[in-house]
Amino acid sequence: MKQVLRIGMKQVLAIFLFCLAQTVSAQFEQPVVMEASQKRISDTEIELVFSGRADPGWHVYGTDIADGGPTRAELTLETSRGVRLKGKLRATGKLVRAHDEIFNMDVSYMERDISFAQTFTLTGPDYEVSGYLTYGACNDQNCLPPTSVEFSFKGKQEASATSPKVTKPAPGPSDPPSVADSMNAEHAIALDVASQSDVAVMTGQEAADSSIWKPVISELQAFGEASQPADRSLLAIFLLGLLGGFVALLTPCVWPIIPMTVSFFLKRSRDKKRGVRDAVTYGLSIVVIYLLLGLFVTLLFGASALNALSTNALFNIFFFLMLFLFGASFLGGFEIMLPSSWTNAVDRKSERTTGLLSIFLMAFTLSLVSFSCTGPIIGFLLVEVSTLGSLVAPTVGMLGFALALAFPFTLFALFPAWLKSAPRSGNWMNVVKVSLGIVELAFSLKFLSVADLAYGWHLLDRETFLCLWIMLFALLGAYLLGWIRLPHDEDEFDEQGNVIQRPRIGVTRFLLALLSLSFALYMVPGLWGAPCKAVSAFAPPMYTQDFNLSHSEVEARFHDYEQGMAYAGANGLPVMLDFTGYGCVNCRKMEAAVWTDPRVAEVINNRYVLITLYVDDKTPLPEPILVKENGADRKLRTVGDRWSYLQRSKFGANAQPFYVLVDNEGRPLNRSYSYDEDIPAYLEFLNEGLRRYRSNH
Repeated sequence: MKQVLRIGMKQVLAIFLFCLAQTVSAQFEQPVVMEASQKRISDTEIELVFSGRADPGWHVYGTDIADGGPTRAELTLETSRGVRLKGKLRATGKLVRAHDEIFNMDVSYMERDISFAQTFTLTGPDYEVSGYLTYGACNDQNCLPPTSVEFSFKGKQEASATSPKVTKPAPGPSDPPSVADSMNAEHAIALDVASQSDVAVMTGQEAADSSIWKPVISELQAFGEASQPADRSLLAIFLLGLLGGFVALLTPCVWPIIPMTVSFFLKRSRDKKRGVRDAVTYGLSIVVIYLLLGLFVTLLFGASALNALSTNALFNIFFFLMLFLFGASFLGGFEIMLPSSWTNAVDRKSERTTGLLSIFLMAFTLSLVSFSCTGPIIGFLLVEVSTLGSLVAPTVGMLGFALALAFPFTLFALFPAWLKSAPRSGNWMNVVKVSLGIVELAFSLKFLSVADLAYGWHLLDRETFLCLWIMLFALLGAYLLGWIRLPHDEDEFDEQGNVIQRPRIGVTRFLLALLSLSFALYMVPGLWGAPCKAVSAFAPPMYTQDFNLSHSEVEARFHDYEQGMAYAGANGLPVMLDFTGYGCVNCRKMEAAVWTDPRVAEVINNRYVLITLYVDDKTPLPEPILVKENGADRKLRTVGDRWSYLQRSKFGANAQPFYVLVDNEGRPLNRSYSYDEDIPAYLEFLNEGLRRYRSNH
C-alpha cells in the first residue's frame, strides 16, 4: 500500500507541475522557434538559412507583404565584410496565399515548417556578417510582436561546406567593439523578466519614470486569468450539427419516413424487444454513416487546407454557388437527387441480406433517398465547420447531425404509442423547406463577399449586401404570413371545396414571421452606417460602404508610454494601455466591433488616458538599448521593440491585442483583456478598473 501511495503522489506532483507549466506558457506564448545557420553553396557563395517550427494554428508571414499589411519577414545587416548580397530574402518553406479581409490585400504565410534563406557572394578571402531577421507570427486570435532572430558568422573562402549551428561568438581582442560595448551604460536597461524584483537601470527622465517600468506580473495574475476569446468550441459545433439534424427531420423527405420505418421494425418481428433492438441499430447505423462522411471530408482536405478554404477566393465562389443552388432547390426551382440506380442497388442489397448488414443498408438507403432535403443542410454545415481549421470539427458536426436525425427512430420504437400524437405530414414541412432555402441564399452571400473583396469587383459592398439581406428576410416574413406562395405550396380548401385565398397561420409561424421582419427592419439603419453588430461577422467591412453617417470613434491620446503616464498622473486619471500592431488583424476587429459602441467609446475617451503602443513600429531608437531577458542579452533597436519589451517584462505577455488598466504608478487595476468581442464584458472590464482606481485615490 505504501508503494502504491508513493507512486500516486508522484503522479499528482507531475500533474501539478504540468498544469503549472501550462498556466505560465498560456500567459507568455512562444509558438514559433527559429534558429539561424549557414551553408556553403560553392567556393564563392554561402547561404544564410533561418529554419523553425510553428505550433498548430500559428503562421509566419512571408517576405512579399505590402506596406500597411501584417508584419513581413525582413533581413537587417549590422556587419557586412567580405560579402555581397545576392538577390533578396526568400521564403523557402511551403507558402499559403490568401486574401486578408481586414487589410483588404493578398498575403502569404507559412504554417508548421518555417524557413527563409538569403544568398551571399564572397568578395574577399575571409568574411563576417551579422544582423537579425525580423518576422511576424499570428494565429486566429492573437499576433505576436515582430520577433528578431540574431545571427553572426565568420569564415574563409576555404571553409568547410557546412558550418555548425551558430551561436553569437565572443569578441576577440582584435574585434571591433560591439554596439553594446559602445553604448552609454546610463541608457542600458538591465531588466530580467525572470526576476520581478529587478528594476530597469535608467537615467535622466527615464530615471524619474523607472517605477512605471517595474514588473507587475504577479499583481496582474492575482486578478485572475486574462479574458479569453469566445471561440466556437467543439460543443458549439456539435450543437450546430444537432440543430441541422432537427431541421432536416422536419423536411418532406424525412418526416413521413419515420412512422413507416418504425412500424416496419416492430411488425416484422414477433418479439417486441427484437423490434426495438433493430430500430436502435437502425438509428446507430445512421450515426455511423454520417460520422464516416465527416471523417471523409477531414481526410480529403486535411485541417490546414480546410482552414485555408475560408480565405481562398476560388473556394468561396464555389461555396457561394453550392449554397445558392441548394437554396434554389429548397425554394422549388428544381430537385437535387442522387442517381436512382444508387438507391435501387442499395435497396436490393438490403433485401437480399439479413442481420445487422441488412439494417445498415436500410439506413444507407434512407440517406440516399432523403439527400434532396438533407444534402443542402449537410453542405451548409460542412462549409461552416470545415473552414474553422479544426481536424475534428467536421466529424463533431456530423455527429450532432446524425444523433438528431436518428433520435426519433429510436424514440418512437421505444414508445410506439407516441406516434399517434406526432404531427402529421402536411404543407408545414414545405414551409420549413422554403424558409431554410431563403436562409441558405442569405448565407451564400457571405462567401460571395469574400471573393468580391479578393478580386476588387465592388459588386457586393456593405450597403448592397445589407439591401439583399433586408429583402431576403422581409420576403421570408411575408412568406410565413402567407402573402407569397411558391410552386410546392399546397392549396387549402374550405368545407365547400373552395380554395382558401388567405389560409390561417399558427402562432409559431406568426412569431417566426415577426422575428424575420424585425430582423430585416433592424438592418435598415446599416444602410447609413449603423454598426449592425448582429451581422458584422457576415457583412463586408465598413470601409466598403460609400455613405456612412457614423462617427463613433476612439482615438489614443498618446503613443508614448512615459508621456502618457506623466499626463495621466498630472490630471488624476487612470490609464488604459493598448498593446497593438499595424499588422494585428484581431486588433482591428476589436476596434471595429467593440470600440465603436457608444458606451465603450465614452468610457475610454472621457474616463481613461488611452495610450496605444504599436509593437511593430519600425521607427529606429536614437541608439540601441541593451536589456537582459531570460538570462540573455537582447538589443532593442526600434520603438516597437521597446513597447514589446515593456509588455513582456512588465506584464509577462507578448500577444496582441492586449489591454491592461493601470494607475498612475503603473500598478494594474484589473485583469488584462485579450481578443473577445463581448461588449458587456469589455464594459465591465473598464468599469471595474475605474472603481478600483477611485477607491485607491
